[in-house]
Amino acid sequence: MQELNQYFEDYNVGDKRTTPGRTITETDIVMHAMHSGDFFPHHVDAEFAKKGPFGKRVAQFSLTHSIGIGLTAGQINHKAFTYGFDRLRFPNPVFIGDTITTIVTIKEKKDDPKRPEFGIVVEACEIQNQEGKCVCYSEHVLLVERKKV
Repeated sequence: MQELNQYFEDYNVGDKRTTPGRTITETDIVMHAMHSGDFFPHHVDAEFAKKGPFGKRVAQFSLTHSIGIGLTAGQINHKAFTYGFDRLRFPNPVFIGDTITTIVTIKEKKDDPKRPEFGIVVEACEIQNQEGKCVCYSEHVLLVERKKV
């Protein structure tokens, strides 16, 4: 894990980083179903899923987002705090055996009128499968400490 002390002023719009990959397993889907209660048959019932639009089981969208964002934790900034996620979308399914990777791009920086000691940094998080298809997109909104002047 890389630990940072990166202030708001140190972020640059357009900077990118890519996480290592992670293969989604049947165990991931089953454990996520147990934790979340999402036992919809298109996730956990192979025979049911065969009749569906994808012909096989798909990972829960919340699993895809959780693992994809979890991959970004290889870099921790002690000066930044998650404020939330915006624009969460799932344009393509994830299947058992798919390997996902997250590309994080600094999309925007702006002032926080409520908290002048912080700035807001928006990270575009695009989770891709092994074919480079976007399987999840979200914008991670961070509150980041400003340098003391």
